[in-house]
Amino acid sequence: MKTLVVYYSRTGHTKALAQEIGTKLGAEIDEIADKKPRKGVIGWLGAGKDATSGKPTEIEFGKDASAYDLVVAGTPVWGGSMAPAIRSYLTKNKLGRTAFFCSCKAGPGKAFEEMQALAGRPVATLALKEKEAGDNAKIEDFCLCICRLRKNETK
Repeated sequence: MKTLVVYYSRTGHTKALAQEIGTKLGAEIDEIADKKPRKGVIGWLGAGKDATSGKPTEIEFGKDASAYDLVVAGTPVWGGSMAPAIRSYLTKNKLGRTAFFCSCKAGPGKAFEEMQALAGRPVATLALKEKEAGDNAKIEDFCLCICRLRKNETK
């Protein structure tokens, strides 16, 4: 099963998680670039406002999601919602099977529900709080769930 890990990361937390998941799954990785400036305090405030209002953004990414059997999409959680870049990605791409992960301070909020509304029901989800960064047990469980699916597909 050809797998793509796609993510958006403003500070690097979601990127680190995406790279770890990609390595464990032997998947290709694609970073989504948000064309709107999100750096600094002003960028942070605008990011939260855009996320909670459900506002999309202009993005760039490199790989064609339709070429993959499974797309594992990752987002930071801002104001209890997914990042606008992920909203735009899920809106622009017709995806088959998906799995979702997020990095967050308090929890996933409604991010997974929003992602599911745009991309369909995921085969697995992982919410990793900032204080849990590097929690290999949670990451392993998420990846094992995906690997079981892949194994069942080859039977």
